[in-house]
Amino acid sequence: MADTLPATKILVGISGGIAAYKVCEVVSTLAKAGVDLRVILTDSAEAFVSALTFATLARHQAYTDENFWSADQARPLHIELAEWADFFLIAPLTANTLGKLAHGLADNLLTNTVLASTCPVLLAPAMNTDMWLQPSIQRNWQQVLSDERFHSVGPAAGRLACDRIGTGRMAEPHTILATLDSLQHTQGCRDLKGKTILISSGSTHEYIDAVRYIGNPSTGRMGIALATAAVHRGAQVSLVHGPIESQLRLTIPELVQTTAVISAADMEASLMAQLATADWIIMAAAVADMRPQNSASGKLAKADLPNPLPLEPVTDIAAKLSNSKRADQTLVGFAAQTGDIIQPALDKLQRKKLDAIVANPVDQLESGFGSDLNQGFFLDTQGQQAAIGTSTKLMMAHRIYDLLQTSPKKNN
Repeated sequence: MADTLPATKILVGISGGIAAYKVCEVVSTLAKAGVDLRVILTDSAEAFVSALTFATLARHQAYTDENFWSADQARPLHIELAEWADFFLIAPLTANTLGKLAHGLADNLLTNTVLASTCPVLLAPAMNTDMWLQPSIQRNWQQVLSDERFHSVGPAAGRLACDRIGTGRMAEPHTILATLDSLQHTQGCRDLKGKTILISSGSTHEYIDAVRYIGNPSTGRMGIALATAAVHRGAQVSLVHGPIESQLRLTIPELVQTTAVISAADMEASLMAQLATADWIIMAAAVADMRPQNSASGKLAKADLPNPLPLEPVTDIAAKLSNSKRADQTLVGFAAQTGDIIQPALDKLQRKKLDAIVANPVDQLESGFGSDLNQGFFLDTQGQQAAIGTSTKLMMAHRIYDLLQTSPKKNN
């Protein structure tokens, strides 16, 4: 977890489920990032992972109900912890603890601390699929989420510990950590609720034959970060992405509608088909500028490869979207540049009739293609220019949305 806010204090509550072992990675990652942590375990949670394990990972005592009922506290422990926390994570959230939260019940340290707290609470449910789908559980879940300080991550679908395949898996640690990052930035504000955002991501492959293509190093990380941040802020998101690694694909939130494409022509067709329903269109993809005039269906022998290779220009998708969009839609471009990044981006902003553009240097260390970090400048047609310092791509995505919210078109 990078770029956590200074002096962040996170309280982690663990209830009794096999997924408790996954929370070890969450706590360890947070502690290594310098986050101040406190951990609460229910009696049932201690049956899966010991308090000593979490105390070691958190670099601080982990609390149990034995501490709660102790007479050694100067002030009630649940009050101290509730007032101390900036954010509260409960993972795994079991059916039992969910029911208590839904009905305001408190019979242990964890649930008493929730009731005494006022900070944002992130819930990561985990249970058997049939349990999760019970009408009573779904009623409790919706009841809890009706309180705006409660936020959710998961559950995900897959193979459960009981060998059932279905919804009920606790969200993976990287997903929980990304959601916590977003909560720290937004403080739980869902300011993009009601917006539909269409995002392009990654590179395109323009095939010469069955195995050779023209491409670029874009991995799709920035587009996935934009999709993730938008979902965390309440938007409905559609992501059109070029070829991406399978592990990276797993980081796309389940709430994001995805369309996988290969060529620039594929990406153009998908974006144009979805244009009418989008409020904002963000072109983070590194689309090819040229493609082979001809593509062989099979693999060509080396001796049969055209030399020189005849090329033809690819349709400028951003310019086509600009000419097709409505006045109430906002179109944002990206400009991956080396050297001077601002003037070429301004030229692109005007030439393609974009509403805003993000210029990012791809010749800097820890920036651009393939990196987990990025930096750049945000520019719009109203003359706004804002530097975005080096940060994780998720935090850069949030900064872009912050700037778009200040644009004269923010209400569109």
